[in-house]
This record gives sequence, C-alpha cells and structure tokens, in this order.
Amino acid sequence: MGAGGTLHAPASAPTPARHQRTAPLHPGAWWLWALALGTAATRTTNPLLLALLVTVSAYVVITRRPHAPWSRSYGAFVKLALAVLLVRLLFTTLLGSPIPGTHTLVTLPEVPLPDWAQGVRLGGRVTAEGLTFALYDAMKLATLLICVGAANALANPSRLLKSLPGALYEMGVAVVVALTFAPNLIADVQRLRAARRLRGRHDKGVRGLLQVGLPVLEGALERSVALAAAMDARGYGRTAQVPAPVRRTTAALTLGGLLGICAGTYGLLTAAGGTYGIPVLLAGVAAAFAGLWLGGRRTVRTRYRPDRWDARAWLVTASGVAVAALLFLAAARDPAALHPGVVPLTAPTLPLWPAAAVLLGLLPAFVTPAPDPAPKTAVKEPS
Repeated sequence: MGAGGTLHAPASAPTPARHQRTAPLHPGAWWLWALALGTAATRTTNPLLLALLVTVSAYVVITRRPHAPWSRSYGAFVKLALAVLLVRLLFTTLLGSPIPGTHTLVTLPEVPLPDWAQGVRLGGRVTAEGLTFALYDAMKLATLLICVGAANALANPSRLLKSLPGALYEMGVAVVVALTFAPNLIADVQRLRAARRLRGRHDKGVRGLLQVGLPVLEGALERSVALAAAMDARGYGRTAQVPAPVRRTTAALTLGGLLGICAGTYGLLTAAGGTYGIPVLLAGVAAAFAGLWLGGRRTVRTRYRPDRWDARAWLVTASGVAVAALLFLAAARDPAALHPGVVPLTAPTLPLWPAAAVLLGLLPAFVTPAPDPAPKTAVKEPS
C-alpha cells in the first residue's frame, strides 16, 4: 500500500504477454525438430556433416534442457551411440568387410570355417578402407540415436501424452500408469527398508527382500484401487455414440495412413525409393491424422490447460524440416560430397551450403524460452 492508501500491484506479477513468451514450447515441436534432424542424418555418410548435426542437437539440448529428472536421458543416448560405433567397428574387425582395401592395418589369425559358411570369415586382414566404411555407416545410426535422445531430453513426456489425440486417450493413460509404476515401486522399497533399519531389523539379502515384498504388494494394491476410483470419478472409459460408417472410415484411414507411413519411411531410408518416399509419407501422415481426428469424436473428455501450438512451435518445426529438405536436395545434386568414398582412401571434405543448412537447426536455441533456473537446495549450517 503506497501513500494515501493507494494499492500497488506487485512488481513481479507476470503479464499475459510475458507469460505467453515464457510458456514452455509444445513437446510435439521438439519431437518433430529432432526427427527431422535424424532424417537429415540418414541422407549422408559424411562424418563432418554428421558431427555437425550432433553438435547442433547438443547445443540446443545444453541451452534449452529443463532441470527435470527425465531431461537427463541425453547422456544415456550418447553412450548408446558410442556403443553402436564400437560394436560396428568390432564386428568389422572380426568378421571382415566387403569393401576391398590395400592399406592393411593388422592381420588376425583366420579361423577355418566349413563349406556351408562360404562368404563368412573370422579373422584375416583388417584394412583401413573397411574400418573407415564401417565408421561412416555407424555414425549415421549413432547420429539418429543422439537426435532421438535430444527429443527425450527437451520434451516433457507427461505433457506430450496429454497432447495426444482423443483417439489415443486410453493408450496415453496406460503409458502414464506404466511409467509411474516403477518409480513408485522403488520408492516403496526404499521407504520400507529405511523403516526396517530404524527398527533394527535385517533389510539385506533374500530374507530381507521377502519380508519387504508383502508390504510393497499391499501398497501397490492400494494405489491401484485409488487410481481406479479416481479414473471412474473422472469418467474414464465413457464414449460417445458414433455412426457405423464413421467408425469404418476411421479404421480405414488410420490403417491406410500407418501403412503409408511405413512405406514412405522405407522409401526415405533406401536409395532407390527416394523418389516416391516423400509423397507416400506425406499421404500416410495426412490419412493417419484424419483417422485420429475422426476417432477422437467418440472420446468425451476435456483438457486442463492444453498446450498451444504457437508461432515458436512452427519456427522450431520449420527449422528441422528445412535441414532435412536441404540435405535431401544436396544428396540429389551432389551425392559425392554427402557420401565420401573410401576406395581410394581420401579425407572427407565439408560441403559449404549443406553445412550452412545444418546450422538452421540452431534456431530453437534462440526462439524458445530459456529453462527455469535449477532450484537451490537449502544448506543447513552446522550447530
């Protein structure tokens, strides 16, 4: 209250415009951006371009990753990508490579195999050309895994499930229940073991685990009953009356759309299907979305504070799609630059305009709001 009894609004009260600017991005935009970068990675084996794609995704994750437990999965995907590289190089070393090479690195003892195993060998010459080809090919899959890890680290899974179409409502609820089961089970085990230690009882070994198992099962049953009551109170499972022709049209559109997505994706991942892959994929996505929209009419429900697909979501999605489209164009115009040869063994070069196209993927780091600072833990002063 100021002078003369005038009431002043708090200085930190957020305005609607400020709240809109600082609202988190729609999780679907993060997934579309990451999948577009992963699609771009499938069109090249140039290690410099693949490393640039990984750098772009890592920078966006570092600058825009929220401080939440689910956002720590990026490191696990990076480790999985490194494991893919090592396994592929190990298989090439032990089983050989179909790529002919003249630069022998090491010669391993070769194991004789029976006649029915012709074409397969164990050991023998390990060439630099074979290892380089295996490294380029494995980097493509590793980059795709890292892009998926970026989506997992940036998109809130619970908000993503909340944004599912109405036709997938039951599946979303089942996924949420499944994701929360394991953490609750672990928390119950830790709580009961701590309580047994405070009472001076044994909490280790098979005997301690058996004595903890019954209370954990009882707690799981209590949570199941409470969850069932809450779902019944919220009207879970109630459906609207939909005419039979609409149901048949919905099933046909959804099934046809999924088949079109599979065929289009296969076309994009193969060199021979690059011409028909994009049209078939777009037609499949359109049919699947139409089927999901029609299927949502039978689900009677509302959303609390639904996530808005605003201009920032369009910009983030467009940046990823632009990277994928430009690399598709580069692969058609200059395939030698995006797929460097290994026979003869030469150093790869960085093509300029495809590299500039990959840098468009950095746009989310500048148009999306920064994450909230990590909560500070209170430090208790020693008495």
